[in-house]
Amino acid sequence: MNVLGIDIGGSGMKGALVNAETGEMVTERFRIPTPKSKKPNDMAKVFKDIVDHFEYDGPVGVGFPTIIKKGVCMATGNMHKSWLGVNAEKLFSEATGLPVTVVNDADAAGYAVMNYGIGKGKQGLVMMITIGTGLGSGAFLNGELLPNFELGQIPYKKYKKIEEYASNFAKERDGLNYKEWGKRFNKFLELVEIITCPDLIILGGGSSKDFDKYKSQIKIQTPVIPAELGNHAGIIGAAAAASK
Repeated sequence: MNVLGIDIGGSGMKGALVNAETGEMVTERFRIPTPKSKKPNDMAKVFKDIVDHFEYDGPVGVGFPTIIKKGVCMATGNMHKSWLGVNAEKLFSEATGLPVTVVNDADAAGYAVMNYGIGKGKQGLVMMITIGTGLGSGAFLNGELLPNFELGQIPYKKYKKIEEYASNFAKERDGLNYKEWGKRFNKFLELVEIITCPDLIILGGGSSKDFDKYKSQIKIQTPVIPAELGNHAGIIGAAAAASK
């Protein structure tokens, strides 16, 4: 069964059809920039454009960059403040006329990696960290998801949340090279290690493919590895969530 997975981020909304049994993408990724307003109705229109691009008629899975509880946004993340309290599942379903399942974006990426990728069969506490406009985090205990671990929201020094200091967006905003940014990212991983004491940390998102450029700056004791699924993990995991 092929299922449409859509990964929503602060800069782009990306989708592809995914084989729900194997986790393989069966189409090329299609991307539309996230509307500058980042408001619900504007994003719902782009969501429909992605669905229409694939001429798709079936269940849709979505990874969304904030805390999601029963389809409802419990925080705003990097989106407009008007997302707070919005039932994203209902919004996207009404925009397309299709059944929609919405999960936290890092949880979606983690689900993909733990079911189809390098995390498959890993025991203990595994933390999935997605690096993008923000810093997402998903927790898995013996392969089972513990939802909505938003460790990127931890306050840090002058920053309201540490993702404003150590995300890929912060790297670009401050004109940092990978060595400089890697030191910042390591600070975040130090907090992850202290708070959760994980057995393994897996990195996803756009910057995971460049791991070799900053891995020398990662000084924590916990093993840290990049996800083999790379930047497609969010799409694959979202599709998997909709096919459960």
